[in-house]
Amino acid sequence: MEQQKNPMEMRNKIIALLKIRGPSLPVHISKEIGLSSIFAGAFLSELASSKEIKISNMKVGGSPLYYLPGQETLLENFSNSMPGKEKEALVLLKEKKILEDRKQEPSIRVALRNIKDFTYPLTLNNEEKTIFWCFHSFPEEEAKIEIEKLVEASKPKPIIQEEIKPIIKVEQKELKPKIEQKKPEIKEVKGEKNERKQEEITDKKEIEKPLIKLKEKPVKIREKSDFVKKITIFLESENIELLEEKEFRKKEFLAMIRINSDIGKIKFLCIAKDKKTITDNDLAIALQKAQALKMPAFLISSGNLNKKASSYLENYSSLIKFRRV
Repeated sequence: MEQQKNPMEMRNKIIALLKIRGPSLPVHISKEIGLSSIFAGAFLSELASSKEIKISNMKVGGSPLYYLPGQETLLENFSNSMPGKEKEALVLLKEKKILEDRKQEPSIRVALRNIKDFTYPLTLNNEEKTIFWCFHSFPEEEAKIEIEKLVEASKPKPIIQEEIKPIIKVEQKELKPKIEQKKPEIKEVKGEKNERKQEEITDKKEIEKPLIKLKEKPVKIREKSDFVKKITIFLESENIELLEEKEFRKKEFLAMIRINSDIGKIKFLCIAKDKKTITDNDLAIALQKAQALKMPAFLISSGNLNKKASSYLENYSSLIKFRRV
């Protein structure tokens, strides 16, 4: 009977097996030590709680991998089971060792937050709280030195303007004697003089004619909808600074805002939608627009989040905020 087996013996068997196999799935461990998946899972949980073994964030076929401390690099053998963008982020990070978060495209930024087995973040203590992602095997002290170099290299260098002296070219021209040309004499015939005077009077009258002003068409000013007015009133009531209105429609509003926080003022891209239900797709589009401008998103709506949207918001809470009005 499985209940009669020595617990310590089972624990030692699991550790010995992981030393040989490396990161393994629960189904393989239970088969090797001769226990049902339920009992094997209980032993694995106990070992993980005592920190004798680790559990991967990555999943293979829906199950995490169990491995010993020090076997982190062996998890890369299972990277083919990762989604496309996460695999792409892993390859990029392994090559570069360090990636600045805000300089990556939105999908890679999200992927870097999901591959926790292969990354660790370092945050600069500056106004922007710049995040750098480091490859898991890259020593932290070396990473800090490299980050300092990257920050120093990104600082604008002073432009030294050199005095440019004008180059004057002297062209030698052949001097030719001036030949005075006599102007031909013009003899006026009687009658022509009167005709010329008449033409001068006619031209003068035409010049003195009053200018006809064209009527300017009145510029139509777009009226804001009740929903847009409601959003601007809400921002004012919450002491949220409206920096710039990007665009507005009857049921949508897009603007740059600034919010006071514990770490200072933070800029957000504000997206307001007059919808009964907000979906995960609405949140994803809002986040994509904000990250294109390298800032977090603040979604405001008159409706509620559905289940998928609530789950999405929980996963990306550091990048997108939601308020219902």
